[in-house]
Amino acid sequence: MCGIAGWVDYARDLSEDAATVRTMLGTIANRGPDAEAVWSDGDIALGHRRLAVIDIADSTQPMAAVEEGRTLAVLAHSGEIYNYRELRAELASRGHRFRTAGDTEVVLRAYLEWGERCAEHLDGMFAFAVWDPRRRELLLARDRLGIKPMYYARTPHGLLFGSEPKALLAHPSMECVVDAEGLAELLAYIATPGHAVYRGMRELPAGHVAVLRPAPGGSGGGGAALRESRYWTLPQHEHPDDLETTVATVRGLLQESVAGHLLADVPLCTLLSGGVDSSAIAALAARSLGDGHRPRTFAVDFEGHTERFRKDFWHEDPDAPYAVEVARHVGTDHEPVVLRTSDLADPVVDAAALRSQDLPRPIPDMDRSLYLLLRAVRQRSTVALMGEVADELFGGYQSFRDPTLVDTANFPWVTMGLRVAPHGMSTGLLDPGLLRKIDVPGYSAQRWSETVGEVADVPGEAGTERVMRRVGYAHLTRWLPLLLSRDDRLSMAVGLELRVPYCDHRLVEYVHNIPWAMKTADGREKSVLRSAVADLLPASVTQRRKSPFPITQDPRYGQVLRERFDAVVGDPAAPVRALLDGPACAELADEDRPVAVDGWGERRNVEMVLQLDAWLRHYRVRLDL
Repeated sequence: MCGIAGWVDYARDLSEDAATVRTMLGTIANRGPDAEAVWSDGDIALGHRRLAVIDIADSTQPMAAVEEGRTLAVLAHSGEIYNYRELRAELASRGHRFRTAGDTEVVLRAYLEWGERCAEHLDGMFAFAVWDPRRRELLLARDRLGIKPMYYARTPHGLLFGSEPKALLAHPSMECVVDAEGLAELLAYIATPGHAVYRGMRELPAGHVAVLRPAPGGSGGGGAALRESRYWTLPQHEHPDDLETTVATVRGLLQESVAGHLLADVPLCTLLSGGVDSSAIAALAARSLGDGHRPRTFAVDFEGHTERFRKDFWHEDPDAPYAVEVARHVGTDHEPVVLRTSDLADPVVDAAALRSQDLPRPIPDMDRSLYLLLRAVRQRSTVALMGEVADELFGGYQSFRDPTLVDTANFPWVTMGLRVAPHGMSTGLLDPGLLRKIDVPGYSAQRWSETVGEVADVPGEAGTERVMRRVGYAHLTRWLPLLLSRDDRLSMAVGLELRVPYCDHRLVEYVHNIPWAMKTADGREKSVLRSAVADLLPASVTQRRKSPFPITQDPRYGQVLRERFDAVVGDPAAPVRALLDGPACAELADEDRPVAVDGWGERRNVEMVLQLDAWLRHYRVRLDL
């Protein structure tokens, strides 16, 4: 894993502007703690921060392809290519010669062979930039599911680009501005392809490439032309297999994916919650590694959580006992990471989690606990496999299963949030006039209409099946990117590479088209996945109800929220005050009790106020509403 930052300008010589790109790279230094380098020449300054995972000694970047003293292309790459050995052999048969043993040079040579279509040949998680000095062209590319990030912003004569928004915001020409549409996108908690919340910034959509070149006739004036194009889309078609074949195929595809994701020259582990998703990954990893290789697993827990656990709408039971049971069953070296309330309340951790994502989020306590888990894991491993994406694929969420959520002309998770507050989740303490102006329900409904318009009609599919295809597509294209972004930022903030075997595009293409009736064949969520891995896991795990990422139920955490909320609301200089519902905040501030940590209403509203205030302060955001 790595970090990228760069600047193309066709109207100035950037040979001496490496310092600016180094400043941009400095904001994402945690993405690549092992090395930093900037390559600059005329129109471009291209920077890279490296986390060495494969071919540690030789695959330094930016990497140039030089032949007979002439530079053909220069690459900065983030991610892993799991089929690089096969591609290397194919490219060698076409006459390419290699001087390293890693996947970076394979990407570089793939560009020289196939040009902008090179991304179609790559299996893995990746985002990269290739500069072609012969054509004065820049190619940006992103993997099919968008596991690895890439952002860019147009300038009068070129482009800024980088792995995270903070890298672009560090450039002197960028303003940190959020308008009404950006704030609606943030508060709706959807991921509209291409949108980056910050005005003037765009996220390269998953499965896309972008090419920047001098504008026609503009070689002397510095004009630039940019073209985005899609090279992959989620296929929509009839499912040809019966249930038995489907279960066997899912098992085979998942097993192949896990085996491919174990490729590394550094210590590797898996994250294990005790749910079926992560347990399947741990079991298949142990099987792929074989005898003599006892894999390491990690799980998050909270001090006293099992003893004080109270069942709620989301959580049936605590995770820790199931994680231990799976570890014993599979045969892993298991290590729980036990967090204290003081850890979750640490303002340094709070700031680090917010800074890693560049945006406030409605569930920051989950972000902080994941950050702390990953930070602890990084002390033992450089790479970790996780079970993310199974719920989006196989239909594990309540937003798939509740019939009152799935056909409401809006995203199911937005509809769920609207039941908590009239303007959506985490908005209960924000100014009603502001919320009416932003119109989160209307904004998300418009985005929902655009989303379902992308879903093809499949012959013979109607009624529930047609609705659930749309719901599945929305989760994979508008919800999943939020999770992948969170996972990437929090793991990269501690220099850990997270891998997501359920995101293998062959598995995604196959499972997406499995009919909903088959996905719920036994009347339970994710029944195909449960059946596919039933022989690997204890029955208690394969039959366990879906349990989301755990949250602390310690009332002391509610007291911390109370103290911080009172401090912000009582601070005349707090930047968030202009966004708040004064009477509602005053009413809550007058109550002499901790913030309720049960449920999602009050807790989420207070967390959003604190997140917005910290974001506005530290990023010096200008709201143009």
